[in-house]
Amino acid sequence: MSTALRAALAVLLLIVLLWWHAVVLAPFALSLSLAYVLQPGMERLVRLRWPRALAAGVCVLGSFMLLLVLVLLLVPIVLDLAPHLQQQLPVLASDAWHAVVPLLTQAGIKVPAELADLRPILGKFFQTHADEWSNALLQSVRVGGNWLLTLAGLTVLVPVLAFYWLLDWPRLNAGWRSLVPARWREPVDDFVSEADDVMGHYLRGQISVMLLLAVYYSVGLWLFGFNLAWPIGVFTGLAVFIPYVGFGLGLVLALLSGVLQFTALGEPLWWPLMAVGVVYGSGQLLESIVLTPRLVGERIGLHPAGVILALMLFANWMGFVGVLVALPVSALAMVVLRRLIRQYRQSPWFQELP
Repeated sequence: MSTALRAALAVLLLIVLLWWHAVVLAPFALSLSLAYVLQPGMERLVRLRWPRALAAGVCVLGSFMLLLVLVLLLVPIVLDLAPHLQQQLPVLASDAWHAVVPLLTQAGIKVPAELADLRPILGKFFQTHADEWSNALLQSVRVGGNWLLTLAGLTVLVPVLAFYWLLDWPRLNAGWRSLVPARWREPVDDFVSEADDVMGHYLRGQISVMLLLAVYYSVGLWLFGFNLAWPIGVFTGLAVFIPYVGFGLGLVLALLSGVLQFTALGEPLWWPLMAVGVVYGSGQLLESIVLTPRLVGERIGLHPAGVILALMLFANWMGFVGVLVALPVSALAMVVLRRLIRQYRQSPWFQELP
């Protein structure tokens, strides 16, 4: 068996083992990614004569505080929406029911004219399916409880692991480098340096997109007269680093805030719906067509059309996780592709072409 074939089989076996243990290895991968993001900041503090342990702790604590700020942005939103929901939800439900009943009646569907007439029907329906729904609810509680415990564990474990990664970063860097054969060390170091530079451009571009979108959503909602424009807008902008989830949660909060605020003032329902549609629809176009291709794609050497193609392909292949990793993986792929093209152009075969 040739050396190349043995190496390929070893790599394939390693990939299979990593895939089988993905759940266990997930916090280690997340913490290593966090340490990689924080490492340049920590090195700057070390150059300012900070102790390495203190610099690592400050960087990890700072990242945790940023996440806490994002969560705390929800507090004024919830405190403002909760009493309005309690007061206005029955009225809104009644108005919506009276608006839907004529449409259902025209379609030949017999429904009660008032919501109160639904109570006996719903009571009988719930009694019929009580056992089935209770079992499903218990299962959901078990799954949700396990998920919450896992999330709580990750919240504690990831920062601790990231601290130790940062503390031992020089030794880890020297350790993996020592595994590279001497004759490959120079090209591997060159590749890692270029990839590190590209990832730095990606992270700076992503942060620029988040800040610009935070300003855009805040100003957009404020111009339409939303009381919670700034907390909702800043939250939406900063949360877009989580594809779909951040944008979707911000959209729901804006809709709830607008409907409750403007209907209480006697405005028609279409006004807040139209306002949120304009701001968030334009914001999604701005992010996907202008900001991400220009501020992220161009910095990592990817054409704007390539950014859109990468997002669509990875979403099709891996779903939500694919969207999350599409651009950093594409950035690394561009580094490899550029090197292959350089080697191809420097090859004797290419030089001999007419």
